[in-house]
Amino acid sequence: MLKKSTAAFMIVAALLCGSLLTLGVTGYVQVFGQAAGEGLATALQNTGLQEKESKKLGTALSLIESNYYEKVDREKLVDGAVNGMMEALGDPYSNYMGKETAARFEESIEGSFSGIGAEVSSDNGKVVVVSPIKGSPADKAGIQAKDVILSVNGESLEGLELNEAVAKIRGPKGSKATLKIQRAGTAEPLQFVITRDDVRLETVYGTMEKDKVGVIEVTQFSQNTAERFKEELGKLESQGMKGLVIDVRNDPGGVLPVVIEMVEQFVPSGKTIVQVEDKNKRREVSTSKGSSKKYPVVVLMNKGSASASEIMAGALQQSAGAKLIGENSFGKGTVQTSFEEQLGDGSLLKITIAKWLTPDGTWIHGKGIKPDIAVAQPDYFSVAPINKSVTLQYNMNNADVKSAQTMLSGLGYKPGRKDGYFDAATKEAVQKFQSKAKLKVTGSIDAKTAEALEQALIKAIQDPANDNQRNRGIAEIQKEIKASSSNK
Repeated sequence: MLKKSTAAFMIVAALLCGSLLTLGVTGYVQVFGQAAGEGLATALQNTGLQEKESKKLGTALSLIESNYYEKVDREKLVDGAVNGMMEALGDPYSNYMGKETAARFEESIEGSFSGIGAEVSSDNGKVVVVSPIKGSPADKAGIQAKDVILSVNGESLEGLELNEAVAKIRGPKGSKATLKIQRAGTAEPLQFVITRDDVRLETVYGTMEKDKVGVIEVTQFSQNTAERFKEELGKLESQGMKGLVIDVRNDPGGVLPVVIEMVEQFVPSGKTIVQVEDKNKRREVSTSKGSSKKYPVVVLMNKGSASASEIMAGALQQSAGAKLIGENSFGKGTVQTSFEEQLGDGSLLKITIAKWLTPDGTWIHGKGIKPDIAVAQPDYFSVAPINKSVTLQYNMNNADVKSAQTMLSGLGYKPGRKDGYFDAATKEAVQKFQSKAKLKVTGSIDAKTAEALEQALIKAIQDPANDNQRNRGIAEIQKEIKASSSNK
């Protein structure tokens, strides 16, 4: 496999391609191309400021420079004005990037970027995780889609512009980022201590499973993803693949032409892949120039499947007859393009210019796509981490004990309950775990035991045998292969 390695010094934000459906880096017409033509581009002509608007902004700048009690940075003021305009849109996917941030954005479109491995966006002043990147420090720590990052190393992110929030999370490899997270369903904020590390970015992984069922996992739609997908698909087909599982769980999206190119390999010629609608309700329809496959296909998705992932899922379901398995998707149905050359200083504006619709005309924004077959993961896949500053003991009753019980149960130690009360059966389960892990057998959960529990759980989660959704997808393909064989 082709793999790219990058230094992980900061969290990846919505300004990167993962949390948006982008049409490119430096201009609308250049990027949208055949996917939509020039109809929408005309609507994006820059009309400039009216005289009274220009005078108002100029006067404000002059008054600040003349009267503010400290020396001001003129460039910073101008950047702030542009940021203010973008924030006034109330759209978490439209934002302004300075020169340095814009450069990182371009790197992300090319398929390599640095970060702790969590794609995030800004939503009503909150920093919200779109999805963790597979194998990243954030993924290994247990960060989940829809988590709200409240603070980093004790510094609140509330009310910060997204780029400022990202700056608080960046840091050198090996340093720690302590994140306070608000998660739906938990009364109190959760704390995660994440060690920044190098993030390996490979967007496509292919494997052959039992009965010639191929599995291709797509972690992001970057510029090289279509080529890599074609390579992995070709390898599997050359090995006699009889059915395919495409896994876009926790795939936050990417570049529109890339997903169209990938979907064309499954959608019959002439059938719709995606529709894009501008502010004037004009629609550009992308139709397939490819052909269908003879073998069955299913798509795995979850709440971290966003944007381009949802385009793929919707197109394969509605135009290629694929089944969708897993959980409801994220619900990101807008399209962005970026403007860099127009600003002339290396900075960049990323603007939402349209919404996309599934082949049948459905706008999934804020709602997501429902799976044909709903499959949940085991409860320990989403368990909250244990607070390691307090030793958990017999007769305690709290959320950390509940987490520990869920972990013990998932690892096969049978505490007998998961309600947060530390009873005798829970103590016995802890002792059995400590003995197996070669820890001091106390029956209490100190920091070392909690850390060992979490590490053991990570291994269990990473074991494909415990992946309900993946296993169901493979089983569905096996069933369709068998049915097809019996009909011949």
